Amino acid sequence: MRILKWHDIQPFMELLRKRASASSIEDDIQKTVRKIIADVKRQGDDAVKRYTEKFDLIKLKSLAVSQKEIEASAQKVENNFSQALKHAAKRIRTFHECQKERSWEFSENGVTVGQIIRPLERVGVYVPGGKAAYPSTVLMNVIPAQVAGVKEIALCVPTPGGKINPYVAFAIKLLNVKEVYRIGGAQAVAALAYGTETIKKVDKIVGPGNIFVAVAKRMAFGDVGIDMVAGPSEILIIADKTADPSFIASDLLSQAEHDEMASSVLLTDSAELAEKVKKETEVRLKSLVRKEIAKKSLGKYGAIIITKDIDAAVDIANHIAPEHLEVMTKNPSALLPGIKNAGAIFLGQWATEPLGDYAAGPNHTLPTSGTARFSSPLGVYDFIKRTSLINATKEGFSALAKTVETLADVEGLEAHGNTVRVRK
Repeated sequence: MRILKWHDIQPFMELLRKRASASSIEDDIQKTVRKIIADVKRQGDDAVKRYTEKFDLIKLKSLAVSQKEIEASAQKVENNFSQALKHAAKRIRTFHECQKERSWEFSENGVTVGQIIRPLERVGVYVPGGKAAYPSTVLMNVIPAQVAGVKEIALCVPTPGGKINPYVAFAIKLLNVKEVYRIGGAQAVAALAYGTETIKKVDKIVGPGNIFVAVAKRMAFGDVGIDMVAGPSEILIIADKTADPSFIASDLLSQAEHDEMASSVLLTDSAELAEKVKKETEVRLKSLVRKEIAKKSLGKYGAIIITKDIDAAVDIANHIAPEHLEVMTKNPSALLPGIKNAGAIFLGQWATEPLGDYAAGPNHTLPTSGTARFSSPLGVYDFIKRTSLINATKEGFSALAKTVETLADVEGLEAHGNTVRVRK
């Protein structure tokens, strides 16, 4: 893991920018995804089954996972896991209940205006499942939809070997999701977006996935809503000399083990801490099961940057706009007003990033690749729509008529003005 001085970081910053760029997606991936989507739109279930057999090596008789199969699989989990997931689910639901929005209106001079809050009717949730099981993703994507009041939730999850993972099955059962499909990849996104004989199309697709899933969501956007196009995982830590180097090293590695494109960065004003973290990271890396992945990630997208002071570290962090931002300083709350861009902020040495991944309550589906400059974590607000309301009496119309007529005439929209003139 390299150590850089703040005035030498431009090449590394450029590397992070290119890593995050949509233009870096290879043409052959885009062509493949475009063909999958076109085939699913034309051939429905047959195309979904064909691509599932090609990519997942599973010959499907049915796309749906029965409730009986989910029940049987869920019974295989250990008691400590079931208790842990229930604990996490309760905290996640409590947090998201606080995000509920209400319809409102007010009246003035005969004109009533307002905003109507309604849940989306039907949502598709994508849960990765090719290489590992992610029951936490089920919680983080389904719970806010349920809190918002979404009536129909269709969940897609790959089933390697043809069997649904017990931990994922338990999460599905816990949340009482009734519509589950054993498919993944771009074909699952296409099925949710455009519908097939078995799967009714949805209004919005949420949930993370591999590059094929991300590209498919990007291509389907406009025909269907999406939460975001998620990139590789990121962590950025701001720390001063009071921080524990073993804590920092562990937290950097927690993201580096995700995949080879993950980014792990430390910003500190202490050269001594920088050296200690570098050594600690190298030691801890050796004992990781996924050490080869973490090693490549740290080698290309990892860095320890020594800044001239902590304020400079905050400035760099705002420029990077990381998915996860940890603050390990003597007084972490003091930095909070200056932090403008981050998906989630973790204050203090005990607020390690995996708390947010699993059990603290806030959503772990976060903006990546610098999009925290303008995007937010997944939440209840992603599963609602806001409709404006206008109601006018004759007196209310008269109070606004001249203003509307004048503005319409200035903009050259005669017919707009005529709607007012004809009512006078």
